Amino acid sequence: MCGICCMLVLNPQEGISNTLGKDTLESLQRRGPNCSQQLSKEVPELGYNIFFSGHVLHMRGCLKPQPLQDTQGNLLLWNGEVFGGIEIGPEGNDTQIILQHLSSCKNEESTLSVFSAIQGPWTFIYYQAFSHCLWFGRDFFGRRSLLWQFKNAGNLYLTLTSVSLSQSVSKYGNIPWQEVPARGIYKIDLQRNTGGNSLAISWYPWKYRSIEYEFKTLHLGEDVQFIEELPSFVSVFLNGSKLFLIAPITPMNYSVCETCVDTADSEASSVNVESFLSDEKKKKLVLQFINVLSESVRRRVLFLPRCQIHPSSQFTVSNKANVAILFSGGVDSMVLAALADHHIPQDEPIDLLNVAFKQQKTSAKQKKSNASRALEEETLQEDNSGLKETTSFNVPDRISGLSGLKELQIINPARNWNFVEINITLEELNEMRQQRISHLVRPLDTVLDDSIGCAVWFAARGIGTRTSNGEIQPYISCAKVVLTGIGADEQLAGYSRHRVCYKTSGFEGLVKELGMELGRISSRNLGRDDRVIGDHGKEARFPFLDEAVVSFLNSLPVWEKADLTLPRGIGEKLLLRMAAKELGLTASAVLPKRAMQFGSRIAKMENHKEKASDKCNRLSQSSID
Repeated sequence: MCGICCMLVLNPQEGISNTLGKDTLESLQRRGPNCSQQLSKEVPELGYNIFFSGHVLHMRGCLKPQPLQDTQGNLLLWNGEVFGGIEIGPEGNDTQIILQHLSSCKNEESTLSVFSAIQGPWTFIYYQAFSHCLWFGRDFFGRRSLLWQFKNAGNLYLTLTSVSLSQSVSKYGNIPWQEVPARGIYKIDLQRNTGGNSLAISWYPWKYRSIEYEFKTLHLGEDVQFIEELPSFVSVFLNGSKLFLIAPITPMNYSVCETCVDTADSEASSVNVESFLSDEKKKKLVLQFINVLSESVRRRVLFLPRCQIHPSSQFTVSNKANVAILFSGGVDSMVLAALADHHIPQDEPIDLLNVAFKQQKTSAKQKKSNASRALEEETLQEDNSGLKETTSFNVPDRISGLSGLKELQIINPARNWNFVEINITLEELNEMRQQRISHLVRPLDTVLDDSIGCAVWFAARGIGTRTSNGEIQPYISCAKVVLTGIGADEQLAGYSRHRVCYKTSGFEGLVKELGMELGRISSRNLGRDDRVIGDHGKEARFPFLDEAVVSFLNSLPVWEKADLTLPRGIGEKLLLRMAAKELGLTASAVLPKRAMQFGSRIAKMENHKEKASDKCNRLSQSSID
């Protein structure tokens, strides 16, 4: 994880060094606390200045300051992890090796081949000295944040950054930030963008390697358009050579089943996940899925640095915990925990980060409206007879999390599972939203973005308590890597809207919906989550969005992944639930989907009449602006 920023000024009237304000530098440095560096490049003969600011979170190899510069004058800002495609040894430095590859590129094709090869999350900003070109972009899924902002205020400005820069509002008016679309990579030819008051950006979209599929694939031809809204003085166009990046995944299987049996009328009581595993073909498929997901987790939990965070003495800190998991006790986080257990050394703890928001006292009318959830929570509590007396923090995710902890302790009693109870009051939520969280969530602005952004920020911070030898102790997680289960619902039909879609449009509608889910995950989820988790100097990693995992799931017809004729807790994410059972999990394998904003109860803390899609006024009240 790194905080990267680049400011380009065309036809500058004055230098642009030291343009980042104190708040902005601190925000970038929180993402990259181990090393910071700033460089300026002024080319008056071509009429442009560029300012680079790099802040490094050291993850592996020798620590290298950014921007990294080679002997040819090329400069690279890199925020990513290479998990495949390009050889990076356990002690290798990603930034250094990527720059070596780019330094040997003498044309567009060779530059594109480098980024087509990389497997793993990344954003980059690369200045190619000999051609006077500025390249930038995000990976295929958009797993790392990159924002852009354009200004035409005497000079023409482009700013690219991991997080929005707060001082822009007061200095230039309310000029919006936007996420750089994860639809390819981009290039600005600075020799051709001299003079005038417009900016032209070449676009290199993704294209699948092979079109030899019977099902629908992605065709990008001459009519491909860049449809995102931009200022009138900015144009983004398909590159003149019509070159493309090669997509790192297999395209979605859009097959529609015409012979599948509808099991909607079968008795729910007769259906269980174990029964599916008795089918030899299904069991083989489950084992294949476990293998590919396990390898994804392995790549993300090995070769990590030792913990070097030294908080105040009031916290108990494990110096061995390198990996934490956003943990609700649901099937996604439980499977990740079980697989991480296979690869992390036995003497190393795993931090399970479980967040809960304090609940206000409810009226009799509200209690009655909550009756539909009572049975589920009572069932979970029956399996947790050792739980403390119900408190205002005993939200559904806390109950299911403690239940999941017991399952993990049964699977591996020798492991030190640090269940971190992170309890947040309304007062602390309001304070930290104003101070830190709101500008990290932006440019997203809905009630849903606020709820999830705040919940993830507090969870990833990892400050709470744990119970050790029957004693509750203050605790802070110092793990630099935070695993999250995002991507499972989008690929395996985990949301309630998928059931609605299947009911109204059948398999054809469902598979189109899943294709759309994966296509928009960068703009709806990943940039926001990367900014929020990265604010703690930690790195979000997404095992369900590993290229091999997505390719495997994309290759399957939709009915192999989910059966939405079956009851909740079974039909959605059926393939993952079978994998959970195969891994030895029990109650968590059939726990119905519960969104984080409801499971943590953050959605119940403030305006109960809001809709998830409403614009959230609380996000516009940041004191940073």
